[in-house]
Amino acid sequence: MTIPAVCRAPQPFAKGHGAGNDFIVLPDPGGHLALSATDVVWLCDRRTGIGADGILRAVRSTASPEATGMTDGTEWFMDYRNADGSLGQMCGNGIRVLARYLVDTGYCPPGTFTLATRAGIRSVHVPQRTATFAGPVTVDMGRPRLPGPAGLTVSAGTRSWPVLHVDMGNPHAVAFVESLAHPGDLTAPPSVAPATAYPHGVTIEFVVRRSPYHLALRVHERGVGETRACGTGACAAVAAALRTGATPGTYTVDMPGGQLRIAVFADSSMELTGPAAITASGVVRWPLHRP
Repeated sequence: MTIPAVCRAPQPFAKGHGAGNDFIVLPDPGGHLALSATDVVWLCDRRTGIGADGILRAVRSTASPEATGMTDGTEWFMDYRNADGSLGQMCGNGIRVLARYLVDTGYCPPGTFTLATRAGIRSVHVPQRTATFAGPVTVDMGRPRLPGPAGLTVSAGTRSWPVLHVDMGNPHAVAFVESLAHPGDLTAPPSVAPATAYPHGVTIEFVVRRSPYHLALRVHERGVGETRACGTGACAAVAAALRTGATPGTYTVDMPGGQLRIAVFADSSMELTGPAAITASGVVRWPLHRP
């Protein structure tokens, strides 16, 4: 049963980001925090809450029913929630931020370890922090799954483009465009046709090719809106480029919040590398009343 907010003890939190894609980390080793969708929306609100693109609840796998069967050698489960309160299967920037947090707080040693997600087990590598440099964090993203539904299009503003479906543990629709300005301000969610293609929503990437191994993109993330960066979205863009004639190698992906690097191997598996920083910590005092 969810404990009423008025009865809850203050909750420790940390704030972090990966290339500008920001998250609130809630440490909950024993799995005691009953986090509702309303809680998530309030926490992620940038005016009345802390503000973030999503929530990362750090819970030990043995304390999470969702991690059943994934506890062999994998101590921690990433309970990821989108800013609208919906559950997320995977988050490429979020998992790197969570890994950075677990190392910075001493829950995990630096180096390589695994984390459980709703999309399965992922291996991460967090370098030893120095006095002046934290270093980028790398995550094994696995193999993209495609193609998906054929004949899909996305519309934003007055323009439409064909899209390629890519599954990175969460669904993506990738459109190649001539200019990143063409989708407009993305205040309203782009529409995908047919409307039945993604009954639970989809993250949409608008991508331009800078050079054979260099892409740039904007992302409208499912349950969030336009974000400064998206790790699974960057991988989906590279997977779509490979599908349309690119070759394996190491790709640089420019996003509004910074650069990510995606290494593509001969078996089509991908590694995502980029910045991941913890910028603040504090205590959440749950509101007595909500609108």
